[in-house]
Amino acid sequence: MGAYILRRLLLMIPTLLGIMLINFVLIQFVPGGPIETIIAQIESESSATDRISGGGSEVNGSGSDSQYQGARGLPEDFIKDLEKQFGFDKPAYQRFYIMMTNYLQFDFGESYFRSISVKDLIIEKMPVSITLGLWSTLLAYMISIPLGIRKAVKDGSKFDTWSSGVIIAAYAVPGFLFAIMLMVFFAGGSYWKIFPLRGLTSEGFADFSTLGQIKDYLWHIVLPVTAATIGAFATLTLLTKNSFLDEINKQYVTTARAKGLTENAVFYGHVFRNAMLIVIAGFPSAFVGVFFGSSLIIEIVFSLDGLGRLGFEAAVNRDYPVFFGTLYVFGLISLVIGLVSDLMYVWIDPRIDFESRET
Repeated sequence: MGAYILRRLLLMIPTLLGIMLINFVLIQFVPGGPIETIIAQIESESSATDRISGGGSEVNGSGSDSQYQGARGLPEDFIKDLEKQFGFDKPAYQRFYIMMTNYLQFDFGESYFRSISVKDLIIEKMPVSITLGLWSTLLAYMISIPLGIRKAVKDGSKFDTWSSGVIIAAYAVPGFLFAIMLMVFFAGGSYWKIFPLRGLTSEGFADFSTLGQIKDYLWHIVLPVTAATIGAFATLTLLTKNSFLDEINKQYVTTARAKGLTENAVFYGHVFRNAMLIVIAGFPSAFVGVFFGSSLIIEIVFSLDGLGRLGFEAAVNRDYPVFFGTLYVFGLISLVIGLVSDLMYVWIDPRIDFESRET
């Protein structure tokens, strides 16, 4: 097993390198960049100053051959200083090599537009995203496992039929739409103001007692966690039902019943243990799905300052160190949890041997 883990760890390096390389190449063809952003800000401020002062001078009348649109009124030395500051005076392949060399040492540099290192930004935003992913996954399992077992036991009944309809309808509702519905109904939109509209804590949170902080935290996460769970629990419920149905129809269940065991003894003594293997082992993958799939939308709707929102704003503002730093962290977490998921399969069911399959 040790050899399999080592191979998977070594495989993470080229996989992560490929993810970063593809995105880096794509970025090269995206119009705009940090230098263009700064130039646009300077031009905008200059135009506003001219309007206020009543000056009618044309700032773009110089014959500079700068490659940056809108930079004709700025000195070439200033543009070159910006390029050197952001590292754009080097060729693309050299910038990528330097970036990946630093990233392998978890040195993500400093944000272009914030006076803070990218590592500190990621550490600051990480708890919000982990909160959403972990609580949503736990809630999905608490709902899905009992519901999936009940549906398997009552397969074909009216309960199974109407509950399947509800699950499919819930799965079809987009996460952002469900989040907005929760805000409208329960956050003071048009009906009841039961839960807070944004954030994970209230003002003065540090002054609350320990019990008060726990209550305030739980009060704030109800709506975002519920919105993030809506898609996860539907898939997990059907997975649980199908897993139990598959086990119920196996020969060993028929043999156990023939021996005179009660239905509860057959179900909880044999079926439950075997059927739950795939459900429990899939917990890391379910966490990754919620962590990546819902973080951006939920964080934006509920004004939560997490990794998803950080990466989105970095992409919009062309803050490349933050964008690539969050992408690197997301990719690394996904690969590590994928390995953990495989190890959980082996831990729960020792009959599974990934190493022997590769030989």
